[in-house]
Amino acid sequence: MDIRSLAGELSPWIIERRRFYHRRPELSFRELETTRALAEDVRALGLEPILFEDLPGLTAELEGAKPGPRVLLRADIDALPVQEATGLPFASETYGVMHACGHDAHIAMLLGAMRLLIKAREELRGSVRFLFQAGEETGKGAQKYIDRGVLDGVDAAFGLHVWGTVDAPLAAVGPGRRMASMDNFRITVTGKQAHGAAPQDGRDAIVAASAVVLALQTFASRRNDPLNPFVLTVGTFHGGAMYNIICPAVELTGSVRTYSRQLRETLPGELERIVQSAAVSCGCEAKLEFERLLPPIINDNERVNSAVYGAALRLFGPEGITQAPPLMSSDDFSLLAARVPGYYALLGTRDAARGFDAVNHSERFTVDEDILWRGSALAAQFALDFAGEA
Repeated sequence: MDIRSLAGELSPWIIERRRFYHRRPELSFRELETTRALAEDVRALGLEPILFEDLPGLTAELEGAKPGPRVLLRADIDALPVQEATGLPFASETYGVMHACGHDAHIAMLLGAMRLLIKAREELRGSVRFLFQAGEETGKGAQKYIDRGVLDGVDAAFGLHVWGTVDAPLAAVGPGRRMASMDNFRITVTGKQAHGAAPQDGRDAIVAASAVVLALQTFASRRNDPLNPFVLTVGTFHGGAMYNIICPAVELTGSVRTYSRQLRETLPGELERIVQSAAVSCGCEAKLEFERLLPPIINDNERVNSAVYGAALRLFGPEGITQAPPLMSSDDFSLLAARVPGYYALLGTRDAARGFDAVNHSERFTVDEDILWRGSALAAQFALDFAGEA
């Protein structure tokens, strides 16, 4: 079956579904109307949605005409707390909420892949499980579906993200590092309150917390191997009540990202020593809470890599393929790929000459809709090719 041609014919429908969902964004784990609309779309295509009582999102199953493996195709469905500034005629109708990361495109592309695979059912070996996943932006969505058995019997998983720093309409399908790990931390620095005119009577938690921030950045620049990508971000710094009071407590929160599994294992202990030493040097105390969230995404399964690259080559030719550098952003698809062989691809959206120059999470982010059929085609072709290799 000529998936490329069929996907091109579906392009107007894929674009229409993207615009429908773009108008109606919902924040993480609040995707109730999105789920209802998806259930209607899935039923209209002839499949039965599988819903969860306590969780938005859904799955659907497509059985092929021949026996074979089960492939999972995943799209995330949540939006961001961003006020849209694209000026699009189909802009968000919800104030302060926007599909600023392109998940509306992911929804439409997976629906398109579903239509393509339904048409190709007689050629499909095995089965395809479609996952429309809530809560990706929290880093905690995928695990909820894993806990509910979404990976049971799955032999391979595929995900795809539209990306604002990759040129349209290219598909980034190279092997190796794709997205970094992400773990969060919270640091509480405790001092002693006193009058601002008598600092010797207190222990200034703001000064101590500032020392902690600088020490953490020194670790990133001087203790970490510069050949190992590593980002440590202190994102919030809260403390103090009045200009003339020595602050008794400060709370810091932040994240760390890396591709090194070894560094990720040792980080809590390393950060604990740094935080404690910096605080004690200022006469204060500190407590570190470290939350493990997401491992890195590394496309390192040869069979899956081969199937994805071969599918892209068949669909788009060598001129439609690119190699994107590793990203330090993260995606909870990594939790799926940590349990079954997985692959995460990128689809470029950048075309400055046509005005598509905003990056993901920008209030101006949008995509060239003419590329969306490519995402549908790649997902469908991968499912067909991977099963065919079994």
